[in-house]
Amino acid sequence: MKLSLVFAAAISSFFVGATTALGFSDQADALTFSGISTGTWGEPTPGSIDINPNPVYTGVGNNIFTWGDPNVCLPSPNPPSGCTITGSNKLTFTGNSFSTDINSVFKIADLAYFNGTVVKGTSVEEVPLNLNVSFSSPVGISQVFDLKLHLVNTPNDATNSEEENADFVFIDENLSNPTFTFEGNEYTLELTGFNPDLDQISIKALEGGTTKTAIYAKIKSIPEPATVAGLFLVGMYLISSKKLLEKKH
Repeated sequence: MKLSLVFAAAISSFFVGATTALGFSDQADALTFSGISTGTWGEPTPGSIDINPNPVYTGVGNNIFTWGDPNVCLPSPNPPSGCTITGSNKLTFTGNSFSTDINSVFKIADLAYFNGTVVKGTSVEEVPLNLNVSFSSPVGISQVFDLKLHLVNTPNDATNSEEENADFVFIDENLSNPTFTFEGNEYTLELTGFNPDLDQISIKALEGGTTKTAIYAKIKSIPEPATVAGLFLVGMYLISSKKLLEKKH
């Protein structure tokens, strides 16, 4: 086969691929996803036995998860000889309805985080979140996405400030983004964090305090429009290679 025929075949394949990708991109951009989310907590990971030898937790399979033995008696000024028990650490997940376009950040749920005072060694370090998303028509599918949150339980020190004794919750970004399929096309659901405008993957709660926030997400198409750019670069490379070969002959 002559070089010109090879080149023509390559360019033809490039334009077919580019047209297909562009058509997919246009179709995806025009699609609106709507539905409702719910969530339940899975079996947690206590972490090292040296750190949490006696983990205590409740709420597996429910939307409210608690961890840590709350039987810690803190001095109470009223009466001076009395004490108060704040309760266990707690995460409350509340789903909501949503409607979003491709690549748009949207609120997928609400999260309340209570930082209790618990017995040392009874906490856990990670808890999975089973996020159930039921898409409305035309998608019309329901799928559970497996996610995970990291729990940072800071040891309390009477000499520290409130900020230094605060605890944290982090979204695990090391997990691969879950995917789903609609009409033969693949999409991914990505948790973007706790802020619609900033890359914020953690929240904190002061000792005895509650932090309420929203969880935001984004739906992306696979392949993304970047694929078209990649095909374009391949085409430009083929054209440049052909011109270089022509100069040598």
